[in-house]
Amino acid sequence: MRGSIGNLVEWYDWYVYAAFSVYFAKTFFPDGDATAQLLSTAAVFAVGFLMRPIGGWALGRYADRFGRRSALTLSVTVMAAGSLLIALTPSYASIGLAAPVILLVARLLQGLSVGGEYATSATYLSEVASPGRRGFYSSFQYVTLVAGQLVALGVQIVLQQMLTSAQMSAWGWRIPFVIGAAAALIVMALRRGMDESESFRTEAQTAAGAGRGSLAVLLRYPRECLLVVGLTLGGTVAFYTYTTYMQKYMVNTSGIAKSTVAWINFVALAVFVVLQPIAGALSDRIGRRKLLISFGVLGTLATVPIMTVLGHTKNPVAAFALMLGALVIITGYTSINAIVKAELFPTRIRALGVGLPYALTVAIFGGTAEMIALALKKAGHESLYFWYVSGCVLISLVTYFLMRETSADSSIDAEETTATTDSGAPDRVSVR
Repeated sequence: MRGSIGNLVEWYDWYVYAAFSVYFAKTFFPDGDATAQLLSTAAVFAVGFLMRPIGGWALGRYADRFGRRSALTLSVTVMAAGSLLIALTPSYASIGLAAPVILLVARLLQGLSVGGEYATSATYLSEVASPGRRGFYSSFQYVTLVAGQLVALGVQIVLQQMLTSAQMSAWGWRIPFVIGAAAALIVMALRRGMDESESFRTEAQTAAGAGRGSLAVLLRYPRECLLVVGLTLGGTVAFYTYTTYMQKYMVNTSGIAKSTVAWINFVALAVFVVLQPIAGALSDRIGRRKLLISFGVLGTLATVPIMTVLGHTKNPVAAFALMLGALVIITGYTSINAIVKAELFPTRIRALGVGLPYALTVAIFGGTAEMIALALKKAGHESLYFWYVSGCVLISLVTYFLMRETSADSSIDAEETTATTDSGAPDRVSVR
């Protein structure tokens, strides 16, 4: 429970930036047209992703060496510092270029934190889950991730009802960052009392510490690392397109009012949260691979039609239906991607193995998704972005077809001795 609440707060802090950027863009950047200001905030959003691989490496290594609990506590502390820094930073009009620089530093801290949070929480959830129900339990990785986004949107909706648009742009946008910093500090205290996973405790007692969390050991798993990249590429681009970018797309392209878009996002994401454990439980019965393939096929074929129609409608009901349809498609990836990655690696390298290749892929492709979309819009070729998303999903679809069913041969169920051959080289997860 403490791990789940902490994950929710971390992702709330991460998504508050995206949810409120439409209000604070002009605070940190010089006057210009709305798209240019949003592009500037999207660039900082993307740069924050560059720290995620460092967070995945540093905190993943820390989690494998010193425990999941310690790493989770550290990550939420760093997130609190980043949120508080954003909340207190003066405007560009007050301190000039120092304003966007401080914003950038704060976002780098948040990127470091969330990069480690994903790896460690995904590992922790997979290790504390009982055999045969790991798909269900690990789905709460995205339940809490999206719930954090929902809370951010909920705060936005409440503030929109209480404050005028001018007040939101002037100072109201700072409130959610203060809330996030305070909540993160509370979670930091709660996480210090978490129970460590049994898998890590057993590993720490039976194996030499030098091998845990080592990059040298991780490099013995090149195929598993490449599988994580292939698994993640299409999923991360589609996820950030269907969630964070779609909010701006409905405002900036469809022309739907900001307050209406907030409600569309909130209700669609609420349904999306409910779908995660259902799909996770389904994967325990039919396997992970079938769900991944369903996402790959539908994501490749449906992204362009969904985004094209959405860009030409001002009807809130139609916009909601289109967004929900996209989220149903991505559920085949989001509900189980954490457990699939965790099932590839042994305990001593699991957090680093899940975190580093995943964070690298998200930084390169997920973090740049919104920036690419806005840049193409500014250049007058926004529709090209939809084909880009479809192409990324297609690459992942090939990976899903080639990989084997991880739930049938999970390293979580195996002893550490089965992860290495007599010569010390790890057994590989074979592909078809």
